[in-house]
Amino acid sequence: MKQIVKNVLFVMAFGLLMLAKQPANAQCAQCAATVETNTAEGGKKAQGLNKGILFLLGAPYLMVGAGGYVWYKNYRRKNVNLNMREEKLNLN
Repeated sequence: MKQIVKNVLFVMAFGLLMLAKQPANAQCAQCAATVETNTAEGGKKAQGLNKGILFLLGAPYLMVGAGGYVWYKNYRRKNVNLNMREEKLNLN
């Protein structure tokens, strides 16, 4: 019974979100127009925009890499004892 109520509430909330949507003013066209006019005038805003995009692109990879390094350092095996027998094995 609880699962049915949860599903109904989810569908109603999702439906309300779909009905209440508003058009968004995308800034991609505005940024592109600004960069084009600035580049035509000899400005360097395009280079700054490209560097900002690369910075934002690299941040998640840095975070995952740092997390992986910490995990590797903290959870790798140390002082593993193999408990090998000291007697020689006869393979014949």
